[in-house]
Amino acid sequence: MKTATRAAILLLATAALGGCVAPVGPVEVTRFHDATLLERAGRGTIAVEAAPGMDAGSLELRSYQAAVIRQLTMLGYHEARAGTSAAQVALVRLERRAFRPGRGKGQVSVGVGGGTGSYGSGVGMGIGLDLSGPPPEQVTTELGVQIRDRASSKTVWEGRASFTVRASSPLANTELGAAKMTEALFAGFPGNSGETIEVK
Repeated sequence: MKTATRAAILLLATAALGGCVAPVGPVEVTRFHDATLLERAGRGTIAVEAAPGMDAGSLELRSYQAAVIRQLTMLGYHEARAGTSAAQVALVRLERRAFRPGRGKGQVSVGVGGGTGSYGSGVGMGIGLDLSGPPPEQVTTELGVQIRDRASSKTVWEGRASFTVRASSPLANTELGAAKMTEALFAGFPGNSGETIEVK
């Protein structure tokens, strides 16, 4: 077998294993916007700040804020420092929670059956045990970004994104997750107001 062929097979096998170990679900995205203010979206200066109630010093939140800044500048905004008199402000809200899905009832099943045959009757009992272990831990991340006009405090655009992956997935990592979520959130900006889509 040629070296190039072996390398290709190894690459495909690795990708397949990676997909089994860390499955990735789509990002669910919902956007809203004010049609009367939409001409201001994607232009002018904008500052990215923590939403009220968020810890502005959180390193995790800052990672998502940096990812939001990257997307906004790609859309045409000019970044301004937080707290400045930028024309618009993007307020970032982040929530992450880990959980383990429950199996529900039925981990142990007992079955009883009886029958009559040529050699008399009989009763049998069977017990089924679920030995597959507990479900893997999951991590759900929810990101919200609200763009407001600084002067009027009116909301120009608002977007929400959420996705759930296994805790062992590379996308449970803040840096990778932030990039994926913000790309999905701003895909096709500004989007259809009130519509929920799934971005793979």
